[in-house]
Amino acid sequence: MAEKPAFIKYSRKDPSYRPVYERLRDYNAVELTLTFEEILIQAERCMECGTPFCHAYGCPLGNIVPEFNNAARMANWKKALALLLSTNNFPEFTGRICPAPCEASCVAGINSDPVNIRHIELAIIEKGFENDYINAESPPVGLKERVAVVGSGPAGLAAADMLNGFGYRVTVYEKDKNPGGLLRYGVPDFKLEKWVVERRIELMKKQGIIFETGVKVGEDISYGYLSGRFDAVCLACGPGEPRDLSVQGRSLKGIYFAMDYLVQQNRRISGEKADPSKEITASGKTVVVIGGGDTGSDCLGTALRQGAGKVYQFEIMPEPPTERPDYTPWPKWPAIMRETHAHKEGGERRWSVMTKEFLGENGILKGLRCAEVEWKTIEQGRAPVPVEKPGTEFYVKADLVILAMGFVGQKETGMVEVFGVERDIKGNIQADECNMTKVKGLFVAGDMNTGQSLVVSAIADGRMAAKGIMAYLAKRAGKR
Repeated sequence: MAEKPAFIKYSRKDPSYRPVYERLRDYNAVELTLTFEEILIQAERCMECGTPFCHAYGCPLGNIVPEFNNAARMANWKKALALLLSTNNFPEFTGRICPAPCEASCVAGINSDPVNIRHIELAIIEKGFENDYINAESPPVGLKERVAVVGSGPAGLAAADMLNGFGYRVTVYEKDKNPGGLLRYGVPDFKLEKWVVERRIELMKKQGIIFETGVKVGEDISYGYLSGRFDAVCLACGPGEPRDLSVQGRSLKGIYFAMDYLVQQNRRISGEKADPSKEITASGKTVVVIGGGDTGSDCLGTALRQGAGKVYQFEIMPEPPTERPDYTPWPKWPAIMRETHAHKEGGERRWSVMTKEFLGENGILKGLRCAEVEWKTIEQGRAPVPVEKPGTEFYVKADLVILAMGFVGQKETGMVEVFGVERDIKGNIQADECNMTKVKGLFVAGDMNTGQSLVVSAIADGRMAAKGIMAYLAKRAGKR
């Protein structure tokens, strides 16, 4: 009788977390790692797959998952790393914070637990750094064309890294004190410690990429300055305008957007000075986080670490099922209940809740008037809408409200407008299939192009923009 396939013989193993009582005292990473011996077994679970939907369907980067898993199971870390880096510039980021859509489309996940792809990926890149497989030398071929990348989040870094790898001279402009964008200032340290970002930035500097920080394009330097000194420009400035909640009392003091809250805390941990009069802290307060996604979870975890007395997380959408529903069948991303480490640390989570009014005294927030809703189809052919359930109105005391409801396109800062580009109906910058705007030589990448998305998707779009830039520069050089 043949031996059982590895995905049946071995169970999926996930890493554990540091104890709650311990991790709430600091902002260090909460997730532990699997041992390399455990990684070999987990990689073995991948080997009976006939059609790798993880690669062809699940991963925005098209990571060659079965191949690098095969190399990893044989402890051939150098080959595994080469395969991984052929499609993913920054596995140390995705290996830590990606929700792993590849795992949702894993064939083993149809009738069993999917392969633990994310942690295998993380093990491969960390083995690469540990064994000095990652080259810090500049690319051997130096081309004369120069490219400016505006923004140093995952999309901008991916575009810069890829262009530099092909020999172009790249300068990255960043408005903040340090490069990294969302990775440095938006994602809490307990999910992504900043030494991980700094390690990659230092490597990119050694490879020849120039970083100009504290520079606001459109204010400190103009597009005319960039277009006169660079052969192509790529805009990768992040998600833009946060979604607001236009209800009575919105102007009360004590209501903030999630990114303002998270960015300030990340700056505080990094030792960057902030205006004390603009401090946002949950210490000793009753906090309401409005928004049930990952950003809301990040705010919940941050508030608990700041010493909040009580934290609520409200979401207007209904509570998802615990099992994959029929309307998101495999290999689609399943619409199921997800519980992050922050939800296991404290707080109260509620679904189908709408905020009707913010209440306060003397201009200061004191609470919220809310109600439960049910989602109904009011008009044939239209999406369901939330309808208040009679008799469910309730009041919640609150000293701090954090709005974590996503983004709605680019801010009207004047920077985008001066470039002369066009926006789509969602407020994102319009671009062609090569990520070039209607302005010749001006490209866009990441959330500015696609709207709010995952870090892995931003990296993928940054790579796409880099390919578009290279094709544009090659065509232009051929005409000379």
